[in-house]
Formats: sequence, C-alpha cells, structure tokens
Amino acid sequence: MLEKKYREALRATYWSIAGSAVLAIVKGVSGYVGHSYALIADAIESTSDIFASVLVLIGLRYAQKPADENHPYGHGRAETLSTFAVVLFLVASALLIGHDAIKNIQTPHQTPHPFTLIVLGAIILIKELYFRFVEQKSRETGSLALKADAWHHRSDAITSLAAFIGIAIALLLGPGYEAADDWAALLASGFILFNAYLIFRPALGEFMDEHVYDDLIDKIRALALQVEGVRDTEKCFIRKTGMRYYVDLHAIVDGRLSVREGHDIAHRLKDRLMLEIPELSDVLVHIEPC
Repeated sequence: MLEKKYREALRATYWSIAGSAVLAIVKGVSGYVGHSYALIADAIESTSDIFASVLVLIGLRYAQKPADENHPYGHGRAETLSTFAVVLFLVASALLIGHDAIKNIQTPHQTPHPFTLIVLGAIILIKELYFRFVEQKSRETGSLALKADAWHHRSDAITSLAAFIGIAIALLLGPGYEAADDWAALLASGFILFNAYLIFRPALGEFMDEHVYDDLIDKIRALALQVEGVRDTEKCFIRKTGMRYYVDLHAIVDGRLSVREGHDIAHRLKDRLMLEIPELSDVLVHIEPC
C-alpha cells in the first residue's frame, strides 16, 4: 500500500517538473517579446517550481528507504525537510519578484502587448488543472511535500491571474498605466509569501510531532476494542514521518492475566491495527492492568 502511494506521489512530481519547465519557457519568451515584466516574473516563479519539484522528488525517494540501525523510525522526515526547502524557494522567488517589480514601477517602459493576455489565460487554466491534479494526489497519499508542490502550482496560477489583470488595466487605460502589470507582480509576490506560510505551518507541526490526528486515534481505539482481551484503551500517541505513522498505545486488560497472556493480547492488537490501517509502520502496545 505505502509503496503504491510513493509511486503515485513520484509520478505526480514528474508531471509537475515537466509542466513547470514548459510553462517557464513559454512565459519567459512571451514576457520578453510582449514587454510584460509580470509575465517574466511569472516565468521566474515557474522556474522556482522546477527546482522545488526536484527537491520534493529527492525527498520522496529518500523517504522510501527502510529503517536501519541509525534511523529506527525510517527516513520519512526527509519528505518534511523537502517541504521546508519548497517553502524557501517560494520565499526567495517572492522576494525576487517583489524587488524587481518595485524597481520596474519606478522605470518608464512600454505597454505590454495584447497577445500576452491570451498566453496568460491559457497558463492560468493549465496551472489550476495542475494544482487540482497534484493536490488530489497529496490527499490520496497523505504526502505533505506533494501538498506543498500543489500549492506551488496554485500560487503560480494566482500570479498569472494578477499579471492578467495588470496587463488588462494597462491596455484598457492606455498611457500612464504601463506599470499596472508591475503592480500586479508586486501583489502576486505578497500572495506567494502568504502561501509559503500556509505550507510551512503544517510541515513544522509534523516535524515537531504536533497532535493533529484525532480521527485516526478514534479509529485506533475503536479497532482496539474489537480485539479479544482488550477492555479499553488509555494513552494513544501518534507521530507521522512522511506517509508513515508510528503509534504508541496503552491497552487496558484484566489485571489477573499472566504476563504471557498479556503479551499475546498485545500482539493480536498490533496485528489487527496494522492489518486494518496499512499506513501504520509500527505499533508499540503497552499493557495496563484493569
């Protein structure tokens, strides 16, 4: 099950890289020929998408490595680290776009060419479709890095939308409004920074083992009560590394049972949980006497 999820995540990442590469070239050439810095800024953002997706790819591949002596909980946190790297790329591209937009606002330049609106319209549609595709894969696999990559596409679509509005204003209102697309690029840089925070916050929570798994805990407790010999459950802690979950569970049993009987119940409980919830990599069961 987990191997299939990793394959799906990797496939989605390869599509992200290919799509971002093609769009970055189209945006860059169209922005240069059409005298639109907003479109060139969009191309820069798409170029950062490529590097970000490559980092996601590296993180996903490394996260698949099995546990070893030095990493008893596996290598899943590599995926979280790749998410942090994606956030850094988002912040860097936003600052670069904002800096250049401010500089261009203060510099007289030509009005963007009308054909750039057609290019941007197509790009907005394509990027939104990419976002929906990658975001769906992130939900199916539970990959936080893939979710970050999806939001990279959404931020790109928003950047393109801002550029579209800015260029449309410059063309409709004529002389004196040539910098409208630069203001659009500046606005887009702020939106990218905001999205970077939205991606960073859950990644930090995962890295710090923040408790956000109430639904999964409820499912674990319900399954535990179906195991013969388990009277109730007490503490239940979950940590997520990549797409894998590790569970510490305290199970309450009859205090008159022998050590061997308690041990057998613990094994049945662990086997049941790992069978019913394939995302669990390990379950540590602590027996508490009733």
